[in-house]
Amino acid sequence: MEGYFIAISISVLIYLLMASGLALQYGFTGLVNFGHVGFFAIGSYTSALLALKGVPIPVSLAAATALAALAAYPLGMISLRLGGDYLAIVTLGFSEAVRMTLQTEEWLTRGMHGLPGIPRLFAGWVDPRMIDFCIFLLLLAVCAVVFLLIHHIIRSPFGRVIEAIRDNEVAVRALGKNPAQFKTRSLMIGAGIAGLAGGLQAHYLTFISPEQYVPLITFYIWIALVLGGVGSLRGVVIGTVLLVGFLEGSRFLRDVFTGVSEVQLASVRIWIIGMALICVVLYRPQGLFGKSSRRSN
Repeated sequence: MEGYFIAISISVLIYLLMASGLALQYGFTGLVNFGHVGFFAIGSYTSALLALKGVPIPVSLAAATALAALAAYPLGMISLRLGGDYLAIVTLGFSEAVRMTLQTEEWLTRGMHGLPGIPRLFAGWVDPRMIDFCIFLLLLAVCAVVFLLIHHIIRSPFGRVIEAIRDNEVAVRALGKNPAQFKTRSLMIGAGIAGLAGGLQAHYLTFISPEQYVPLITFYIWIALVLGGVGSLRGVVIGTVLLVGFLEGSRFLRDVFTGVSEVQLASVRIWIIGMALICVVLYRPQGLFGKSSRRSN
């Protein structure tokens, strides 16, 4: 049971890293990114491929973060000059293009066969029975550093500008600022965080394949963001814990309802999440722990 709890906690922390990047993009900048999982996939495969070539894991993770951030730059420069709706469309198409590339370029990614044998974090450094716990501690530390970084960003002059862009972009333009530059930087930082999360997941699972990076993952992150509260770091944490805790914990419902098949149970879980999201949007649109003004915590 202890091992299962650690595994769930690791999943929560990986999702939390992704959600923090999206929170910076949407909650504090107003960028609608429907392709967040694409940057997650880039980070996973970059770190995995480099590590399989013998590159040290810390260097692989740094490269994964950098490449994911750089991948966001052209998207930002193209779509942010046209309007927010275009960013949503472009990022969704981008994530699917990344997934299709991972499927088809077998010479690099092995396609649908996936990448096995990825070097695991702490392997050879600690007792094998303690590896998962060490990964949990590492992820906890990384999440703490990332949240401190985001908190510093939103309290800085840069953060005040992106919040102003979120609230009234026309006024920011009138003050002589270029919103496209600030939004592109915010998009790149959030994408880099997603890439780091992907790299950490790859070295935790030691096997990745393209079907792990479907758009549903992005929308899970969006659900966590909306449930917890947009524009609130505390809301990001609570929303992610509630969502992933329910997704993983509800697997035990099959032990209670023995006559329900796995497919039926999956449908019920999605229905419950959907109804919860509808109720939150109707009765508390700012989220469970968000503020009506959408200001940061």
